[in-house]
Amino acid sequence: MGRGRQKAKHTKVARELKYYSPATDYRALEAELSGRAKSDVATEDRWEIPEDDDDDWSTSR
Repeated sequence: MGRGRQKAKHTKVARELKYYSPATDYRALEAELSGRAKSDVATEDRWEIPEDDDDDWSTSR
């Protein structure tokens, strides 16, 4: 493939990405911007460090 064809394909892809507008879920956007989340508890649990991980690093064999 020549450089001209390659550049044309790249330009086509770049233009599609630039002007692509997916369907926007305005209710979800409003909830996100207002600070309301559907599952605040699930987010906290995901980042919580489990307490029982210390057993894996014990020095006894």
